[in-house]
Amino acid sequence: MSFIRLIAGRRFFVWAVIAAATASPVLAQPAIEFPFDQELLLETPPMRPGKRMPSLTVERNGNAIIDLWCKSVPARIEFSEGAIKLEAAPLPDELPQMQSAGQCTPDRMAADGALLDRLTQVTAWQRQGGVLTLNGAAPIRFRAAAN
Repeated sequence: MSFIRLIAGRRFFVWAVIAAATASPVLAQPAIEFPFDQELLLETPPMRPGKRMPSLTVERNGNAIIDLWCKSVPARIEFSEGAIKLEAAPLPDELPQMQSAGQCTPDRMAADGALLDRLTQVTAWQRQGGVLTLNGAAPIRFRAAAN
């Protein structure tokens, strides 16, 4: 007895196989997850003098550290499906101890404030491949650090 004849009388089985074969591949894909516990570097050219690049590191509990061009600030991030809300502490007055003299120019310090303002205005996020895009007034793109 052939396999086809064996299942011919079992309509439920046949319909289940057809439904599984024609199901949308989107349903089978796992939800895209936020890249928690990774150092994410801002996609932008370096700003001289200095090698420091802005980065974002977010823990699963929503606590985050934002390393800007010169300064670092703690933040709290809340997530829902594709939405995001970022609340950051104000920029500290003092520079980090590891900054060498002349590394934090007025341009770099002004860029700290501008980037922090943009980050606090983001409302949505998306991830495609290795790129995390935070959307707000203007998109901000991050990539996982390669170190």
